[in-house]
Amino acid sequence: MLVTNLAILVLAGFVGYAVISKVPNTLHTPLMSGTNAIHGIVVLGGILLLVDGHAQGFLNKLLLLIAVAFGTINVVGGFLVTDRMLEMFKQKPKELVEADAEAPQ
Repeated sequence: MLVTNLAILVLAGFVGYAVISKVPNTLHTPLMSGTNAIHGIVVLGGILLLVDGHAQGFLNKLLLLIAVAFGTINVVGGFLVTDRMLEMFKQKPKELVEADAEAPQ
């Protein structure tokens, strides 16, 4: 069972890398937003498992707590990066555009 699970994990890593490496740059922002939503659901599920007491034993609770912490870091970082990427697509204020036009080349 352990060998099967490890083989699935390794194959999933290779497939994930192959899929993500072929994504064009223009699709990274929408993909990241969708991934953030999925990770938000994962974090919520982990918190519910911790609160309801479904995780039995110290090791299970510790691993679940670490998973929730890493998931939260991933969600917050992903939203910050997405926000920063979306800032690139906003138009400059009119004053900055005029100042750029008047600046010597």
